[in-house]
Amino acid sequence: MSLDSDVIVDRRRLRRKLTFWRVLAAVVVIAAIAIVGMVVSPVGRGAFTTSGSIARVNIEGLIRSDQDRVEALERLENSQAAAVVIHINSPGGTTAGSEQLYDSLMRLKAKKPMVVVVEGLAASGGYMTAIAADHIVAQQSSLVGSIGVLFQFPNFTELLKTVGVQVEEVKSSPLKAAPNGFEPTSPEARAALDALVKDSYAWFKGIVKERRGMDDAELEKVADGRVFTGRQAIDLKLIDQLGDEKAAVQWLVEQKNVKKDLPVRDYKLSPRFGDLTFLRTATSVVFDAFGLSAIGRQIEQGGMAQVDRFGLDGMLALWSPAAAN
Repeated sequence: MSLDSDVIVDRRRLRRKLTFWRVLAAVVVIAAIAIVGMVVSPVGRGAFTTSGSIARVNIEGLIRSDQDRVEALERLENSQAAAVVIHINSPGGTTAGSEQLYDSLMRLKAKKPMVVVVEGLAASGGYMTAIAADHIVAQQSSLVGSIGVLFQFPNFTELLKTVGVQVEEVKSSPLKAAPNGFEPTSPEARAALDALVKDSYAWFKGIVKERRGMDDAELEKVADGRVFTGRQAIDLKLIDQLGDEKAAVQWLVEQKNVKKDLPVRDYKLSPRFGDLTFLRTATSVVFDAFGLSAIGRQIEQGGMAQVDRFGLDGMLALWSPAAAN
C-alpha cells in the first residue's frame, strides 16, 4: 500500500513538472513569435525602419477621433525619419475627428518636412487633413474640395403615425435633445442647428483661406461644397502640383533639402495587437500543441470577438456622390 502511495505522489510531481515546462516553453515560443511578428509586420517595420528614410503615412476611409493615431503621429515627430509623405484617400468624416487629425499633422509639420499626396479623394474632412501640409500633390483625376459642414438626422414622424406609435417625453427646455427624429423639427431647433453648421463652416473656410493663401473671391469659388478634379484644383489653388509620390519626394529634395535617394517606408498608424492576426492564431496553435487547447481557443475566439463598430456622431465634414449636390 505504501508503495502505491509513493508511485501516485511521484506521478503527481512529474505531472506538475511537465505542466511547468510546457507552460514555460509556450511562453518562450509566443515571445519569439511576437518578436518576429513585430519585425516582419507593417507595424514593426514602421517602428524600426523610419530611421534614415522618408516615412509614408496612409490616411484612408472615414475620419473620426482616434487617440491611437494621435499618439502614433507624436512618435513619428520624435523619430529619426528625415521627412513625411502623407497619402490621403478619404471622403472626410466627423468635424471633430478631422480637426484632431489636422492639428496632429500641423504639429508633425512643425518638426518634419511634410508633403501630401492625394491618391484618389481628399474631400471635406479629407481636404481639411490635406491642407495641414505646405505642399499638396494630386493626380489629374483625383477629387478634392467639398469644403463644407453637414448635419443630418432621420425623421420618423410619418412612419410613427402610420404604425400608431407616439413618443412622449419630459424635458427641461424646448431645445433639449432637439431635433430627435420623432416629431417635426421646430423652427427654433432648425435655427439652432443652422447656427452650429454655419459656425463650423466659417471655421473651415477660415483655415482653408489661411493655409492656401486665398483672398475672399478665390475662397468663394471653391467653398460651395463642390469637389474638383486635380486639373481644376491646381488653377483654383486647392493643390500645388499634379503628380504622384515621386513628385512629392522630388519636392522634398528640392525645397526642404531632404537627402536624395532616401527610401520611402511605410509608417503604420494606430498599431494594435489586432493587426497581428497571424500572431493570435499562432499563439492558439502553440497552446494546443502543449495540451492547453482550451486556453488556445479562448485566445483565438477572444480576438475574433473584437469588432470595430464605426459611429459617426455630431456634425460631419463628409462627401459622397449621393449628397454632392
